[in-house]
Amino acid sequence: MPVLSPDESSGEHVARPGDRVLVLDSGAVSRMAERSRYAVALIQALRDEGAWPPLVPTVVLVECLQGHAGRDATANRFLKTCDIVEEIGDLLARRAAFLRRRAGRGSAVDALVVAIAEPGGTVLTSDPHDLDALGVHARGVRIERV
Repeated sequence: MPVLSPDESSGEHVARPGDRVLVLDSGAVSRMAERSRYAVALIQALRDEGAWPPLVPTVVLVECLQGHAGRDATANRFLKTCDIVEEIGDLLARRAAFLRRRAGRGSAVDALVVAIAEPGGTVLTSDPHDLDALGVHARGVRIERV
């Protein structure tokens, strides 16, 4: 079940009280799609904790896919287990821009990933450097390396 639900008044996605928001960046998608023992164990642990399925913003797909059915097969198989966030509304985009300005680093995609995890969510990444800088300015967002 998605942990974000559409807010009819604004068109934005908002976290429902009590839900654990888990967001993956492109590195996390690629790493977890490998189906390594580590990835399988991590996915099972996240399921056991009630933190699965994760959210993956559509902009992350641009970074982790190659546009080739054969090369993308493993990632596409994995993405079927995730909730894809298709709409990036005005308020979310503005929040991401604010985080990016405050951090002084990070891509627009990284900033959106962190903004989607607000408030109180977790971002999984294979490269926490820029995301850590963004997360410092986010409301209760944890950045975790996979």
